[in-house]
Amino acid sequence: MEFRHFQKKDYNAVCAFLNALNRENRDHIHWNWARFEWMWGHPDFDTSLIGSIGLWVEEDRVVGAAIYDMYFGEAFCAALPEYEDLYPEILDYAWRELKDENGLGIAICENSAKEVEAAKAAGFEPAEATETNLVIELDRPLSFCLPEGLRFESPDPETEGEALQWMFWQGFNHGEDRAEFEREDKIPPRPRPHFTRQLNVAAVDEAGAYCAYCCLWYLPGTDFAYVEPVCTIPAWRKKGAGRAVVCEALNRARALGARRAYVISDQVFYKKLGFEKDRLFRFWWKKE
Repeated sequence: MEFRHFQKKDYNAVCAFLNALNRENRDHIHWNWARFEWMWGHPDFDTSLIGSIGLWVEEDRVVGAAIYDMYFGEAFCAALPEYEDLYPEILDYAWRELKDENGLGIAICENSAKEVEAAKAAGFEPAEATETNLVIELDRPLSFCLPEGLRFESPDPETEGEALQWMFWQGFNHGEDRAEFEREDKIPPRPRPHFTRQLNVAAVDEAGAYCAYCCLWYLPGTDFAYVEPVCTIPAWRKKGAGRAVVCEALNRARALGARRAYVISDQVFYKKLGFEKDRLFRFWWKKE
């Protein structure tokens, strides 16, 4: 058994670890290879800290990991089932190395009794904050109607990054003032090693502007897709554009081999599409 700090060359090994972790038991499905990759490419992800990610390795295979979530203060901790005795050590490392000035929060599935007990023993306390994981079975195509005047496109984040950022700006409720958006610093998109462009679905109006968007993450050899992010600009909300991009993306993932899809959300929007509650993850906090 070897402990080492994460290096960029470990990226695929961490993805393989997360796939193995979620293959038989979905009590860690809130952290999967797709969430790791989405975070890796997100402009808010603090890449200067990646050397602080802790890996437990045996014969070049990652069997345990402590990974910060975007920046210090929240972290994901887990070990493969046959190495579950490592969990208290991983938790201790996360507390020492990944906390911020307020302490550290970790989300643990309410089904994971051993991890809950380890968190209690380490001084963590349960909080009100939770993450709900929803799932939809992709056993049949999903029906939808694309609103008149819209068409589907699969934008390239590298060449159409600014147009996508403008849509995100509106879709995530930062306002509709283009001048204010233009004053914001633009961060170039980062490489996403397993990005599948055809699962990157946007609804585009007759003027060529993006109105709604859904991105799915699917890796051949796994049986699930992960939904992140989804948004619709205010002018096209409650008209079916959001439903259309999500259903189109899910149907494309189904054609590639995905048997189900997950999203971290408790929104009624997803439940109307057929998503159902899968697991609840409660945050446990330890204060500095």
